[in-house]
Amino acid sequence: MLFALVRLSLACACAATFCVFPARGEQLSFAQVERGRYLAAAGDCEACHTAPGGKPFAGGRAIPTPFGTIYSANITPDRTTGIGAWSDDQFYRALHQGISADGSYLYPAFPYPWYTKVTREDADALEAFLSSLDPVANSPPPNQLAWPLNERVVMKGWNELFFHEGTFKPDDQKSPEWNRGAYLVEGLGHCGACHTPTNVLGASEKQSALRGGKLQDWYAPNLTADVRSGLGNWSVDDIVAFLKTGRNSRTVAYGPMSEVITFSTSKLKDDDLKAIATYLKDVPSGAGEHKDDQTQPDSKVLTVGKALYVDNCSGCHQAEGQGVPAMFPRLQGDSAVQDRDPTTIVRLILNGAHAATTDARPTQVSMPAFKWKLSDQQIADLATYIRNAWGNSAPPVSASKVGDVRHSTAADSAQERGETR
Repeated sequence: MLFALVRLSLACACAATFCVFPARGEQLSFAQVERGRYLAAAGDCEACHTAPGGKPFAGGRAIPTPFGTIYSANITPDRTTGIGAWSDDQFYRALHQGISADGSYLYPAFPYPWYTKVTREDADALEAFLSSLDPVANSPPPNQLAWPLNERVVMKGWNELFFHEGTFKPDDQKSPEWNRGAYLVEGLGHCGACHTPTNVLGASEKQSALRGGKLQDWYAPNLTADVRSGLGNWSVDDIVAFLKTGRNSRTVAYGPMSEVITFSTSKLKDDDLKAIATYLKDVPSGAGEHKDDQTQPDSKVLTVGKALYVDNCSGCHQAEGQGVPAMFPRLQGDSAVQDRDPTTIVRLILNGAHAATTDARPTQVSMPAFKWKLSDQQIADLATYIRNAWGNSAPPVSASKVGDVRHSTAADSAQERGETR
């Protein structure tokens, strides 16, 4: 769940203090800068705009997409390679319209389809914070996109088809808390960028908002009120605890969401997290959500899968899949386990993962990898059993699906190491 943003006023004893930041040569309110710092955390800006081993916000992080690799921009106030020469209006235009300072179109890997909802006041605060950073001279590598997508003018047509510009407008029929949550989720938090399915051109399918989506060989789970694969059985407190600590009595955050929690949602105020939870609990599930999930797994597969579970998984996740609260995820009744797309559970069994670490939960919990030990068919049988044991219900997993995930994640790892395949 990529979450977060805010409309808030940070009360600050130093609100009347002014500091001069030489990067822009402007006087900026300390309170505005600190508010912008909070917004940057809420939007997970640092994670996306920092390359592994690089300087924070200096860009260069590789962002895989179905169309090639895009490298994040340098958003420090360096005047040559960053945004130090941008005006306030140019910065706002980038967020609000997806157009860079030089007039070129941005790719939606920079999630302006969501940032367009951010108010001018919050955009100015965010820019004030970025302007207060130390400038870093860093030019990210060129994007690796095939023609014609490497021509930014193509995005003009994409915008006309799929982009709807406009600042967030509160719903008068909803509570202030609900509206705050909607602003957080739909704005800088850009949760739908990961948790909404996309069409063949990479645009979010608005009619299926927050019902889950594929992302970099992970499946970002359903965030609607669906009882089986969504948040229908989660309480507001469950959601708040998960976003704050990366863990709750139901599950533990792994994969991309682990990073979101570490760098973003764990930094948010409890009131904002509660607002997010209030909004998400009100997102309806789709009609006929599981109409294609009627295939029953073969009893022999379940027998084999159960034996594999007892041998490899029950030590942590317990015999009945009940897990250990805040340590090892509960598999019984787990919404991610029962997703229509099994990519995440297959990937976790194959490659393992490290759970989110936060100030509240600094001890890292790891899931070991089993790709060295189990074949594609064994992992398929194991995943099918987990998805259908203890009252769970989800379509069977095929060995070919496991093979596809094994191959694609191996290719991703090789790319990250700079190897060719």
